[in-house]
Amino acid sequence: QVQLVESGGGLVQAGGSLRLSCAASGRTFITYGRGWFRQAPGKEREFVAAISWSGSRTYYADSVKGRFTISKDNANNTVYLQMNSPKPEDAAVYYCAAAQDLPAPVAVKSGWGYWGQGTQVTVSS
Repeated sequence: QVQLVESGGGLVQAGGSLRLSCAASGRTFITYGRGWFRQAPGKEREFVAAISWSGSRTYYADSVKGRFTISKDNANNTVYLQMNSPKPEDAAVYYCAAAQDLPAPVAVKSGWGYWGQGTQVTVSS
């Protein structure tokens, strides 16, 4: 099994910055694909970003492209989401996801086999 634990959520001012972390433990050798999703109240969980094992491939939702950056530290089995210039509409519970390989397409939730418990991000205007 794989355990994913997110951290770094909290209150951030619009235009500020925040970095989320997701640490993996357990059978981490089967988590070659890593990603972030988010879910706002009353809305479906939506794709935010994904990264391949090597880091050579990254994918972003159009709504965060140019503002958020996904990166990873394979030595520590940790993936990060750097959120720059967040907007009030970015407020949500952010979930870390993992899969044996990046699913195709990356934005489909059913392609991801492992999920964290989520971390709340609140953006003040």
